[in-house]
Amino acid sequence: MTSPEALLLGVLQGVTEFLPVSSSGHLVLGKSLLGIRSSGIAFEILLHGATLLAVLVFYRERLLALATGLLGREPAAWTYAGKLAVATLPTVLLTLSLRDVLEAQFARPMVAGAGLLVTGSILWTTRWTLSRAEGSEPSWNAAWWIGCAQALAILPGVSRSGATVSAALALGVAPIQAAEFSFLMSIGAVVGAVVLSASDLAAGTAGSAAPLALGFAAALGAGLAALALFVRLLRSQSFYRFAYYAWALGALALLVAW
Repeated sequence: MTSPEALLLGVLQGVTEFLPVSSSGHLVLGKSLLGIRSSGIAFEILLHGATLLAVLVFYRERLLALATGLLGREPAAWTYAGKLAVATLPTVLLTLSLRDVLEAQFARPMVAGAGLLVTGSILWTTRWTLSRAEGSEPSWNAAWWIGCAQALAILPGVSRSGATVSAALALGVAPIQAAEFSFLMSIGAVVGAVVLSASDLAAGTAGSAAPLALGFAAALGAGLAALALFVRLLRSQSFYRFAYYAWALGALALLVAW
């Protein structure tokens, strides 16, 4: 992989990881259109590590407050952390049981196209749920179902942020709190993916440190900008409009693949 290709894919990952249009779908389609070849999912995991860092930076104050509460044995902090753990379980269980099957889907542009159509339909539901969602945080039951939405988003084309935030809104969580829970729960999932793919990552980065470092930096910068835009769009209640883009790109991807 060349440096320009790594830079392009890094920006693409950073922007689409947080905007509700599926980073995995865009990476699959982008590599297919540009003819970019990579070793397994090593590069994707590295880029997800960059966007994980973006979450840590963007929510640093909330994470510090949560960590302080946990150390101080505050019930509210332990309850919130427990809900994040519950929300992570569906992804862990699905990944451990079907890892090879799921990984194979990242080489299939048609799956990404179908996933984008699903993403558009999910986003469209926020036209009705966003204005009615007022809860300060999800219940234990809601945390599990939001986690199930995250597990669905393992498939390329299904937006993780779009699926989880839409699920949280449908379950009554207020927009800004829904985004916060969605991105904080992603920390466990991404860390787990990096750990599970450590050997693939080491093999895939051998001899290509400079392009991968460039891609990492591009994903981090673009991710921070996209996070700020994501929260702003939730406040303006125009979240559902991304459905048009997801539907259009998904239909185009299916047409090209066919």
